[in-house]
Amino acid sequence: MAQSYPEADYNPQIPTLQDVVGHDHGEDISSVEEINTYMRALAEAAPDRMKVQTYAESWQGRELFYAVIASPENMQRLEDIRTTTDRLADGEALPGQTLEDLPAVVWLSYGVHGDEITPPDSALFMAYHLLAAEEDELVETILENTIIIIDPLQNPDGRARFVHSFTSALGLEPMADRYTAEHDQPWPRGRFNHYIFDLNRDWFAMTQPETIGKVQAVLEWNPVVYVDSHEMGGDNTYYFPPAAKPYNPNITDAQRDNQVQLGQNMASYFDAFGVPYFTREVYDAFYPGYGDMWPTLNGATAMTFEQASPRGLVFTRRDGSELTYAEGVRNNVLSSLATLEVVARNKDDYLSGYAAYRRSAIDEARGASDRYVVMDLATRRFEAETLARTLARQGLEVLRAGNGASLCGSNYPEGAFIVDLAQPQGRLARTLLSELTPLADEFVAEQESRRDRGLNHELYDVTAWSLPLMFGLEAEQCNRASISDTTIVTADDPIMPVGSVGAEFGYIIPWTDSGQVRLVIAALQEGLKGKTTDEPFTYNGETYPSGSAIFTIAANSSYLGPDLSELATEIGAEFIAMDTSWVEDGPNFGSSSFATLKLPKVALAWGEGTSPTSAGSMRYVLERKLGLPVATIRVSSMSRADLSDYDVVILPDSYGDMLDTFGRVSLLEDFVEGGGVLIAIDGALAELSSSDLGLISTKREYAVSEGDQKDEDDAEESRVEGTILETVDEYEAYIHDHRASPEDIPGVLVNVEANTDHWLSAGYDSAIALVTGRDIYRPLNEADGVNVFRFADADELLVSGYLWEENRVQLAYKPFVMVEEAGQGVTIGFTQSPATRAYLDGLNLLIANAVVIGPSRVAH
Repeated sequence: MAQSYPEADYNPQIPTLQDVVGHDHGEDISSVEEINTYMRALAEAAPDRMKVQTYAESWQGRELFYAVIASPENMQRLEDIRTTTDRLADGEALPGQTLEDLPAVVWLSYGVHGDEITPPDSALFMAYHLLAAEEDELVETILENTIIIIDPLQNPDGRARFVHSFTSALGLEPMADRYTAEHDQPWPRGRFNHYIFDLNRDWFAMTQPETIGKVQAVLEWNPVVYVDSHEMGGDNTYYFPPAAKPYNPNITDAQRDNQVQLGQNMASYFDAFGVPYFTREVYDAFYPGYGDMWPTLNGATAMTFEQASPRGLVFTRRDGSELTYAEGVRNNVLSSLATLEVVARNKDDYLSGYAAYRRSAIDEARGASDRYVVMDLATRRFEAETLARTLARQGLEVLRAGNGASLCGSNYPEGAFIVDLAQPQGRLARTLLSELTPLADEFVAEQESRRDRGLNHELYDVTAWSLPLMFGLEAEQCNRASISDTTIVTADDPIMPVGSVGAEFGYIIPWTDSGQVRLVIAALQEGLKGKTTDEPFTYNGETYPSGSAIFTIAANSSYLGPDLSELATEIGAEFIAMDTSWVEDGPNFGSSSFATLKLPKVALAWGEGTSPTSAGSMRYVLERKLGLPVATIRVSSMSRADLSDYDVVILPDSYGDMLDTFGRVSLLEDFVEGGGVLIAIDGALAELSSSDLGLISTKREYAVSEGDQKDEDDAEESRVEGTILETVDEYEAYIHDHRASPEDIPGVLVNVEANTDHWLSAGYDSAIALVTGRDIYRPLNEADGVNVFRFADADELLVSGYLWEENRVQLAYKPFVMVEEAGQGVTIGFTQSPATRAYLDGLNLLIANAVVIGPSRVAH
């Protein structure tokens, strides 16, 4: 083999990678097809010790699978092992002999990012080694005491994209220069899946099929140890646990001790092979959407591994040394083997620890003041129903209370969902549903100290993710709730429609949540005709918000009711029969407040110049959550496209050069003035506001600072006027960069207030937004446009997460969403993305306001 591995004698009856696909381990980058072929060849050669199980299919139709590897004896009793492991997962303390006879499940996953290329090839060697090294004492111990699950390729679409770009760029021999084409991936790179999602952030959001299938498989096996093998920048070495701070408070000391034990054994392996490594840096254990954190919060000891990536077959580091693909493949094998050894030799401890974690989750929640989480079904019904199923899909028990339920001292006329934290996965539920998961005080103090010293903070991802907040739901927690008259929600429960046919005049579709948006879009796609109102109205004693749509029989046909009913049933949406056009309050159907709805044609800027994840998440929300097809147009082709064919053009977040890539940016001005709706998000808004187009009259702000600014004219003089600095504070103020951007915000959830007089706020009085990054914008002057959503007062701003004090003060009252008219059209600016990771479901209605209602209002 091209790289040295732990010594072993291999059974020649087990096929090698060379035998099956034509190259040795680490010699070439195995393609998706080669990985599938080799894993199945191994299973065919040793069916008594290995079987392959499909768990999902990617958007592009590629199979995702895992291999189960065990001793012949354990393979014969897999179902019994799983049944007993389920008892552990329920928190049961197993009797001695049962525990002694039970192998521990260890899950080894590789390649969640498609361009992190060595781990999947390491998975192939691991499977081969465990099957072919039959006389190896360690392998025998591993097979006797563990069930090994190998998920060799978590992101086949991304890897296929990388392999295609790599092989397309290869010449006579591989090049080590990082700037050569084989290392320089085209947009969007292989990291992401088909919809350009980072699958290592999707574990609790569960938006992608790769994640949904994987979570289901993990729940079926209950691994006590979970490995997620990654790559990082090629100039680094190797990272393995213990993890860096901060730690999620729902991680136990026992899990942290296990990481130390595992890390120490990995260190011995790496020392033996002369491989440098680092621990306790960069890769923290706080955000629950990581591939190590979600299993951790279910009770496993889960870990991230990071190998320096060659992003090809050979890579020259900045220190002049060369990193080979084979070296990376071998290093991942070392960490994987070291993990299996520790668990195999201490399997009773890991099994007992897993059960203890889940048992203690129940015990700790039983007396807690926040034991029950109650989510109201009267607000954003479709979002609440969706969230309940998302939680159920993760194995959490979710209960439905009927209409009129009394819970936590409140009455719920339309029912509620209840999650009792006293369940085996209670710590996961607490992390996902509580309003705040706090950072440790000492960690916060250290970050503030670092900032005072001019150093960057050490937060790796967002500090807030409360799902009820992000879904726009009303939720409360209490210590007592009657759950006797409830039913269990399952992930596959259909969302029931609300409504009945037989109206004499028409039907109302309330503009209240994503389900209602889907129904309106579906109706328009079926050729039905309706109108939307920019003011609330009251019919039959019920008030319907602005944005609500009315479809009349006169404008459609006598089959309108059955048609809408069929669509509502497919979606789980609501529609209300109207026997008369008369309303008790608000505009009548013939009022100018009603505008004719049109099915919008939407174009999304795509490709180089845009943020891949921003473009991907916006496309996903529109297509998969709202049911509206999106035309993706490469930025470099925009100047040749006829934008007048579209009603809406969306510019996702950018890296500062998107408009330069357009070539002819005046086409955006022509589009808006001709009656189009232009939506600019985050970095695209920054570019647009800095251009000469005049489409949005806002600017990004510098950070607010104390002290006088330096005289800008000083730079033109060879000498400057003398200055006396008498204190450290004066010195600090003098050297401060007065043109610095605001401090970087890792990610917090904040309150935003709506201008309810504007159509863009339809369905909202207020909302919750996710704020990340450094950009804070100046509000629009009322002569230029409208600040439709603004951030709340400083004292009411922060809802969840940790926000630097200067950001809290400066962000208050600044715009979240702005609208400015030009000619017959409008430009809508989002200072923060409403579609991040497709988990801000409470803002889906706002996206629909811009994309669906916007064209109707512009044409009105």
